[in-house]
Amino acid sequence: MGHRAGWLALGAGIAGGADVILIPEIPYDLEVVAEHLQERKRTGKRFSIVVVAEGALSREEQKNLKKGRDEIRQEARRRKKRKAAKNKIHSMDPKTPGYHLVEEPKASRLARQLQALTGTEARVTSLGHVQRGGVPTAFDRLLCTRLGTRAAELLAEGIYNVMVAVKGDVCEPVALEKVVQERKLVTLDHPWIRSALLVDTCLGAPFIR
Repeated sequence: MGHRAGWLALGAGIAGGADVILIPEIPYDLEVVAEHLQERKRTGKRFSIVVVAEGALSREEQKNLKKGRDEIRQEARRRKKRKAAKNKIHSMDPKTPGYHLVEEPKASRLARQLQALTGTEARVTSLGHVQRGGVPTAFDRLLCTRLGTRAAELLAEGIYNVMVAVKGDVCEPVALEKVVQERKLVTLDHPWIRSALLVDTCLGAPFIR
């Protein structure tokens, strides 16, 4: 979860004692990750936990993102044409209905690659609804009630296009334009990054171990 920001994966990884945490802000090197896992195995560690953010990218994938927008659009159009042609071929046979290929999840692909590099069995767990379906705490119930009642008050007052935010002890409206103006990403000098490194967590990059 988290899309293009690594806050959730980084925080959950540190709290859960993850041995490797991969976030979008730090493009990972697969060889570095594999070596860290192998080193743990050599020192008698019987398992390792790898946390992968939804938007985590390898260094190679990051390079590909730097392609010009025109080139990316052209490639997208080529893929669309190939897909349409493939579906048309299969649809011509009444016994073989058209289909589309489901993209392999990031975590599954990474697990397969690491398993090949380390020779160690890798299992994938996607939090999904398990995470969203957790039992709410007293704080959760209090927070959602405060936010919900404040949102209802703002609607009654005719205030729209805002997000309700908690600031200190007050729930106040924040214009959506301000909310989406810029992304708040994890910085390399953030205390969470330092804490992760101090407990020997690999962040996937050779320059930050």
